[in-house]
Amino acid sequence: MNNNDVLRRVRFIFDFNDTKMMDLFDLGGKPATRAEISDWLKKEDDPAFQGISDHLLAVFLSGLIVMKRGKKDGVQPVPEKKLNNNIVFRKLKIALNYRDDDILDTLDLAGMRISSHELSAFFRHPDQNQYKPCKDQILRNFLQGLQIKYHPVLPSDSENHPY
Repeated sequence: MNNNDVLRRVRFIFDFNDTKMMDLFDLGGKPATRAEISDWLKKEDDPAFQGISDHLLAVFLSGLIVMKRGKKDGVQPVPEKKLNNNIVFRKLKIALNYRDDDILDTLDLAGMRISSHELSAFFRHPDQNQYKPCKDQILRNFLQGLQIKYHPVLPSDSENHPY
């Protein structure tokens, strides 16, 4: 899934303003300016659009974890240089302190049903036989379920929808 889409959706779901977005990047260990964030949030067809790197999205998601769960004791984890849907999914799971049942319920809100065995395969180490790459559809539906749960779109809000 596109990093900029993830950033836009998380911002919309939790109704983060520019200041909160800058705070999240700070908490993740790398400050971002209002102008950078604005360019990352633009649609792809906008001339000012800038793609956000895997590393910067990892910084943002790490900041989300710190904001929601608090700072970890000891050495802080270093944000990943390379991301995939499994890592994004895991970081969201950690930030929200979700258990498997919470994730399955959230996916159900978006109309997607998977088994707990399928779900656990996304969170395994890539070297394990049972590991399964998380497809865009799963992550997209999870984000859609979060939106339904935390920021339901009312008919009057439809013109403000970010995607």
